[in-house]
Amino acid sequence: MGKDAYQVKRNEDLWPHDALTREEFVTRVWEEGGVAYRDLPWRNVSDPYAVLVSEVMLQQTQVSRVESYWKRFLDAFPTIQALTEADTAQVLALWQGLGYNRRALALKRAAEQAVTEHGGALPETFEGLTALPGIGPATAAGILAFAHEKPAVYVETNVRAVFIHELFPDEDRVPDADLLPYVADTADTPDPRGWYYALLDWGAALKRSGVNPTRASTSYARQSPFEGSRRQKRAELVRIVLAAPDGIAHAEAKRQLDEAERAAGRDAVPKELFTSLVDDLSREGFLVVDEGVLTMHP
Repeated sequence: MGKDAYQVKRNEDLWPHDALTREEFVTRVWEEGGVAYRDLPWRNVSDPYAVLVSEVMLQQTQVSRVESYWKRFLDAFPTIQALTEADTAQVLALWQGLGYNRRALALKRAAEQAVTEHGGALPETFEGLTALPGIGPATAAGILAFAHEKPAVYVETNVRAVFIHELFPDEDRVPDADLLPYVADTADTPDPRGWYYALLDWGAALKRSGVNPTRASTSYARQSPFEGSRRQKRAELVRIVLAAPDGIAHAEAKRQLDEAERAAGRDAVPKELFTSLVDDLSREGFLVVDEGVLTMHP
């Protein structure tokens, strides 16, 4: 989907939609979002870097888990420069428990690029933000709306829930291409930050009520079980190497991973799988392998 799809655009031809006018939809979002408002620590924050950290942490992670990590991470790395100067091991150590460690690496790389190319500040345009590692359309739009209070087309799971619930209630397999024109049409508001808080909070409330309209989205995918998965073994191997700041022998790392697997009632990791995990983590920039010793990438 091209970047043009994420531009704020008014289109009166979209309304009324199934007898619902734009004004009625907007009023309903403000009302329901106000009732469901959540006072989260990263809200009403104007530091783009702090917003970036929250947006990356919230990808595929529950709000309740992020609440205990966001402030601690910013206390350790309060600025883009501080994150750039940190060792990878320091960053990953603070990320443990959030899952999807790739996000932490991408966040650090985005900070490094912001320092080298933008003087230590995040770009203030959609195009500039999406040019940074790990920042996609939703994250870029979130920074624009929440940090800069600029109209932006922000689409994530709770926002999808509201638009599908209100505008496509009887449809199945709704693509983002059908939602984006409506998101873009309603994004032009004097209060972009508050508008998306309302959408996010009403969407979250819909899910808590047992209604989950996002299941009708083509973007919806039920998450595969973590325990016993390749992703779980990768995360455990990262923890093992993190616990050995001076490095750990290849064989000892496998022994500890096998021990963790057996403690969980699973078989030892096959040699081929362990080698594949090490190769992946090395290629992705997590580990350094030198003469059979594994260390965290600096």
